[in-house]
Amino acid sequence: MRLMTALLVLAWIMLPAGAQQQKFTIDATTPEGQALQAIGQESDGAKKLTLMEEFVSKYPKHEATGWVYGQMQPLYAKAGNNEKVIDTADKILALEPDNTSAAHEALKAAEAMKSPDLILAWAVKTSDVARKVAASPKPADEDKVDDWKQAVDYARQVDVYTQYALFKAATEATDPARRIALGEALMTRAPDSQYVPQLVGALFNAYQQAGQKEKAVALAEKVLEKDQSNEDMLLAVADYYMSKKDSAKVLLYAGKLVQVMSTKPKPAGASDADWEHKRKVTLGLGHWMAGMMLIGQNKAAAGDKELREALPFIHENPDLLAPALFQLGLVNFRLGDAGKGNTERILEAYRFFQQCAAMKSQFQGQAQKNITVIRAKYRIR
Repeated sequence: MRLMTALLVLAWIMLPAGAQQQKFTIDATTPEGQALQAIGQESDGAKKLTLMEEFVSKYPKHEATGWVYGQMQPLYAKAGNNEKVIDTADKILALEPDNTSAAHEALKAAEAMKSPDLILAWAVKTSDVARKVAASPKPADEDKVDDWKQAVDYARQVDVYTQYALFKAATEATDPARRIALGEALMTRAPDSQYVPQLVGALFNAYQQAGQKEKAVALAEKVLEKDQSNEDMLLAVADYYMSKKDSAKVLLYAGKLVQVMSTKPKPAGASDADWEHKRKVTLGLGHWMAGMMLIGQNKAAAGDKELREALPFIHENPDLLAPALFQLGLVNFRLGDAGKGNTERILEAYRFFQQCAAMKSQFQGQAQKNITVIRAKYRIR
């Protein structure tokens, strides 16, 4: 009789969803069994935690150690000891690699600590555990099917949560490098996640801030394949290809930029003044880039039209205005001179060169020389 009372079987200890069920025997005649009984009988949380810490320290190889760690983790979480929550998760996963709940708790602790690096590490680790459980085969034993279904369903929910954790941390990160690391992890691990469309703008800006133009352009082009309403991405891509002297792509994206900004309504939350300023600046850049590329392709009339469209929007930007005026002077002189002295075109060329010569820029000296040539040839005073 004493032997029966001394051997207590804890059958299928129920842990939180995603944790593994454990079955072990408590032998009350042993120090380990007595320690486990003391843990079970203690009602004070702090004292209970102390007893459990002593147990795992003394008996790290005992069959109940994993169960004890599982009881410790929520107590650490309740006490706000997030470092211990994470440390305990590592110990649990070393014993139970498929314990989704333990990994999930560690991820939530990393979020509470507001540590982008820990969030990244535990989002990836938790997702790996959850995906492994979600992909586990249906057990042959019908008695275990319900538990398996519950574990799989919980694992899928946790995997989605890891995506949200990466998204939230990425959008809140102020350091571009961390935002990129978090954002890329989400897009790599879950490219079809519901959070990806909400993330791309922040990731695009982070690439630009970090000077990673190629990645910014690659992301923008991927977005623009489906949605061409983002003027910032259109402008960045057009500018990038202008630096590469890819006329076809500059004209493609600059044209779409002008189209979007000619019709796009003011976004919610933007002031009238701010939106009007952005609209004018962006339209000016779109027309200017298109005009410069067209002239470079010897499409004089089309380039002339685009640069004329740009002038009202770039008159306060000398970096754009000076080359635009110089090119307009050249184009109109060539068109007028080729037309056997088209006086109107020649006079327009003359005026464009005059405006350019009045500005300090790399074009000023040549513009002045061109004025002298036109005066001599066409007797303009």
